[in-house]
Amino acid sequence: MGPLVGDDGVARCPWAGAAPSTMRDYHDHEWGRRVHGESAHLERLTLEAFQSGLSWSTILAKRPAFREVFCGFDADRVAAFDDDDHARLMADARIVRNRLKVSAAITNARATVALRADGGLEAFVHGFAPAEPPAWHDTDEMATTSAESTALSKGLKARGFVFVGPTTMYALMEAIAVFDPHLVGCHARGSAALASNA
Repeated sequence: MGPLVGDDGVARCPWAGAAPSTMRDYHDHEWGRRVHGESAHLERLTLEAFQSGLSWSTILAKRPAFREVFCGFDADRVAAFDDDDHARLMADARIVRNRLKVSAAITNARATVALRADGGLEAFVHGFAPAEPPAWHDTDEMATTSAESTALSKGLKARGFVFVGPTTMYALMEAIAVFDPHLVGCHARGSAALASNA
């Protein structure tokens, strides 16, 4: 399926939906746009891990709570979380209460702090940009992993990160514009260089 024209006459990737919605706003203003800074990258990495097995709309609805309980994804603060913090997070119904994913968020914050000695999370992730970015015309052409996402997954795991499989890392690379994920013909194609307004 190619881009769909919404009620506003604008062509979008079909998953964005035809009517105004949280998903359409996310598609138009955030997905496939660069984010900057360590906390923004840690947030996206964390949310992609929490999304595994769930709908992205569920994660978007819970994002304000995620930002609150994970201290704005300040890596130093989350890295300092202890067992009491883990228990607090597991008792908070506003987020996804998955023990392994909560533990992964804390582990990845610690790994993010350690990665500063090697240039930092942002530079590391964007170092895996494909030499030849895809230019899909149809959703049937789209991939869910790539050689680059597999290499990023392995690289992060080697540095202590968890819940960073190739599929999850591919979704991260799409979301933060490591490459332009929008279909050819989508109005947002070419917006990868723009900053997200989230």
